[in-house]
Amino acid sequence: MVQTLRHYIDGQAIEGESGRYGDVFNPASGELRARVPLASPHEVARTVEAARAAFDDWRDTPPLQRARVLFRFKALLDRHLDELAELVSVEHGKVLSDARGSVIRGIEVVEFACGAPHLLKGDFSENVGTQVDSHSMRQPLGVCVGITPFNFPAMVPMWMFPLAIACGNTFILKSSEKVPSTALRLAQLLSEAGLPDGVMNVLNGDRETVDALLTHAEVAAVSFVGSTPVAERVYQTASSHGKRVQALGGAKNHMVVMPDADMDQAADALIGAAYGSAGERCMAISVAVTVGDTTADALIKRLVPRLRELKVGPGSDPEAEMGPLVTAEHRKRVRDYVDLGVQEGAELLVDGRNLTIPGHDNGYFLGGCLFDRVSPAMRIYQEEIFGPVLCVVRVADFAAALRLVNAHELGNGTAIFTRDGDTARTYAARVQVGMVGINVPIPVPMAFHSFGGWKRSLFGDVHVHGMEGIRFYTRLKTITTRWPEGIRAGADFHMPTM
Repeated sequence: MVQTLRHYIDGQAIEGESGRYGDVFNPASGELRARVPLASPHEVARTVEAARAAFDDWRDTPPLQRARVLFRFKALLDRHLDELAELVSVEHGKVLSDARGSVIRGIEVVEFACGAPHLLKGDFSENVGTQVDSHSMRQPLGVCVGITPFNFPAMVPMWMFPLAIACGNTFILKSSEKVPSTALRLAQLLSEAGLPDGVMNVLNGDRETVDALLTHAEVAAVSFVGSTPVAERVYQTASSHGKRVQALGGAKNHMVVMPDADMDQAADALIGAAYGSAGERCMAISVAVTVGDTTADALIKRLVPRLRELKVGPGSDPEAEMGPLVTAEHRKRVRDYVDLGVQEGAELLVDGRNLTIPGHDNGYFLGGCLFDRVSPAMRIYQEEIFGPVLCVVRVADFAAALRLVNAHELGNGTAIFTRDGDTARTYAARVQVGMVGINVPIPVPMAFHSFGGWKRSLFGDVHVHGMEGIRFYTRLKTITTRWPEGIRAGADFHMPTM
């Protein structure tokens, strides 16, 4: 039976009123799993009103009490980890081990947010002037909105709302309508942990819903993760309506392989980084930059047999290393890019376009694809494919590799594999990319550091989670204090000095 999902507003599961619905599929089988309501502007306004009504009391709740709610939430997440991983897998298609790992990475942000009493401490300076003290405090913004993509239904939302509510804000999550069930379950667990009604809300919807959130007068801040064109539109729309915005866009992540690298290690790293989660990661490596033809030949010699042995199957298969793509439409989009690469003259060494999985003929499966001799002029190099496709670009030396990476318009993540410390240090210092791995293929920062790219991979100045997240979800206030005894000096009209 096809389930009809609901929104989660003001502590309750609420049926949709717009009459518009989206379809939610199981990518491994192609079966219709659920219908998800798409919120109207009226439903958006009602949700914002509920979040705004809850804000005053939640803002005045001591940070220690907020943290205790998050501690209970973290315990519930641990208890329901397998359930959440199953929800991620059945709607996104990730293999269960990958889904479980993604939930754990989200839980790590909750753990960080539990430190709210310490994270929100201000600074104090005594006697900045004669009998004058100065101190600062961080205060919440109000109603915050998170708009999250399909590829990480648990992790990316948990990059946002735990910090937002720890800082005293209320939150509205608009998760991807392709994978809505995980977000709804997270909201229920927050209520079970004792979060007051209205502090955390989940609205399902599409562009109409998003536009209503971006332009609502009571929304103070917007966090977004998605493709670069949409990130730019979200940033421009929300910021022009007076919102604080962090909008993380797309990626074309390069991994530079130097001649002195351990080739077996580099090949293993590329197989996992390029084809894990079917390449549907903003931190996936999609370009291997090989320094010298000898390096390229040695790497490809290892990649081809590993890729042909890659186990592709449904998330429920414990032996599967890669699952399906999220929708039939997205699979077609990735296939079209592979077709385009062949037309552009790249050498398709491994072709996964005709993969079939017995018993899952209607699933959205695509095998891993490997291109060699890709040039920077090709669209398969320039554009984000977001699928299991790896491009090998050959360059003559390290300087050419660095120029290539820096010339790309996207600067989300990158890696270099080398045994030489000087080369690694130079690359880390000079590359124009926000997150860098040295012999680490997917350099996603831990929760107490911050995540974000450069160039057209980020719109706005602030990265997510870590201390950057705390700063995003608060505004700084500085107070200068004097308690004079009998001083009646009269008005002063010059610039105050100490």
